[in-house]
Amino acid sequence: MRSSLTPKFTAFGAFLALSLPLLSGPAWAELAVAANDGKQLIPGEPQTVTPDSISILDFGHYPPKVIGSVEVPASMIGSPNAVAVGAGDKFAIVTASQKVNPADLTHPAADDKVSVIDLADPAHPKVLQTVSAGAVASGVSINKAGNLVLVAALGADAIFVFRLADKTLTPAGRVDLGAGLNPADVAFTPDGRHAYAVGRGGSKIIELAVDGDKVTRTGNDVATGRNSYGAVITHDGRWLINTNLGGALEGEDRTSTVTMMDLKTHKVVASVAAGKVTEHATLTADGKYLAVVLANGAATTKSDPKYDSVLGFLKIYAVGPGTLQEVAHADTCHWAQGAAWSDDGRTLLQQCAAEHLIQVFRFDGHALVQDKAAAISFESRPGSIATRRTR
Repeated sequence: MRSSLTPKFTAFGAFLALSLPLLSGPAWAELAVAANDGKQLIPGEPQTVTPDSISILDFGHYPPKVIGSVEVPASMIGSPNAVAVGAGDKFAIVTASQKVNPADLTHPAADDKVSVIDLADPAHPKVLQTVSAGAVASGVSINKAGNLVLVAALGADAIFVFRLADKTLTPAGRVDLGAGLNPADVAFTPDGRHAYAVGRGGSKIIELAVDGDKVTRTGNDVATGRNSYGAVITHDGRWLINTNLGGALEGEDRTSTVTMMDLKTHKVVASVAAGKVTEHATLTADGKYLAVVLANGAATTKSDPKYDSVLGFLKIYAVGPGTLQEVAHADTCHWAQGAAWSDDGRTLLQQCAAEHLIQVFRFDGHALVQDKAAAISFESRPGSIATRRTR
């Protein structure tokens, strides 16, 4: 009996010994990185500054949950594309457009910070570096090769260029766009040969040529709508989709729009009236669907008479070659900010600054349903969010 069991026990022991390294710690298959702002004080609420931070969420299991966090300069005022996640979830880059103003805590001052966060151990993220770009550092983008980073500095009217190597940023110049263009965002094409800045003040998309770390304007600027705000480029590199807070270029209607531009012809091929304040737009990993966050003029504090009657909402559009077709929508929250898709496109995270939480929605291609039990609370206000597939 004893001798007959020994080979089985030995085999099991060998299997267990080989398995232990794999079981020694959790494996994070999919992460989301959310930036949180502790500086936005609202009348009628506690006037206490809380730390700016980023939170790392396990997005590979349901429901999503926070697994780690670290204090770092961040801001919710400005583009929800103020976070970018590197390939393989190895690191993240976060910008801060504002900082605490000691002379007046209710009016934060402009900031220019760009920080690199090590995600080698996502449960214990580390700040590796913080550098300066230009005033009101907002949208950030990493090229697919992982060696170049662009930062839109709204207050400096410029795009700042950084080389990236070994999770370290090195300044490589700037592209001055002209007084009053106020770039809020910037996005690389998948091949890395071009990038597109979103000129909020100029109400246009500004094409940039990229050659190594040399970035220059091509002169192909396209007006897409009033007060252009954020952009995302389809995975085939053919279409650019952007939001316009002030609505269409023509007419008196100020309903915020979402437009699609053909990057081959530099022409706007689609424009849809989405609602009030198109805060963020983000694509699924397969590029089939676009989520648009609308703040919708909802209140930022419970003392506002309209707090209980007006909410933000999410709209989901099916993306075709030159087309956007609404397929679902849902009410969300107050002071809605950024959103992020899971890799499979079935879960969507929505940041709510007034409530200090992230809502969780499920999407099946037809309906968008909130899972209220899965909501995640934060000390500071969530303001921007990304996964490695966001850009």
